[in-house]
Amino acid sequence: MESDAEQKARPAVPPDAVTEPLADIIDPDNFTPRLLALLSNALVWRESHELRRRFGFGTNDWRIISALAIRPGASATEVSEFLGLNKAVISKAVTKLVDHHLVMLVDGPRGSRPMYLTRAGGEMHDAMLPISMRGQEIILADLSPDDIERLNSLLRRMLEKTRELQILENGYHAAAAL
Repeated sequence: MESDAEQKARPAVPPDAVTEPLADIIDPDNFTPRLLALLSNALVWRESHELRRRFGFGTNDWRIISALAIRPGASATEVSEFLGLNKAVISKAVTKLVDHHLVMLVDGPRGSRPMYLTRAGGEMHDAMLPISMRGQEIILADLSPDDIERLNSLLRRMLEKTRELQILENGYHAAAAL
């Protein structure tokens, strides 16, 4: 039984608050978007913790370094689209990476700003890469090569379907606003 102090410490529940689970809910153990998000969050947290501990940079910094290793000369907009990150996040991280002499911006055609890794940025990429690859090892450890190929194929299809849905929904919302 609760003491008077425990009862007083607990906030009063407003009369219109829902205090019991609803009848029509998702099954959290079998809701794929939740499972994917939890997996992604765990991997990103692990990676970010290690990158910050070892290098003083986070996952967004690493993602930009990695993207520029793959696509030298990409603009911030191209990196944003490639990574699926907000342009403001990209801008903040790029500023930090430029300040640390890991990324350089050059003047491009029509006011564009192609980005390149510096030599120090390339070295940082090579030092950070094993931390990111460890995340891949963790999630693929119990899968056969055929399972990995199938998983990656399914994930690419899901990403494509998600992009198609976003385009359809954006078109619907634009038409509804007219």
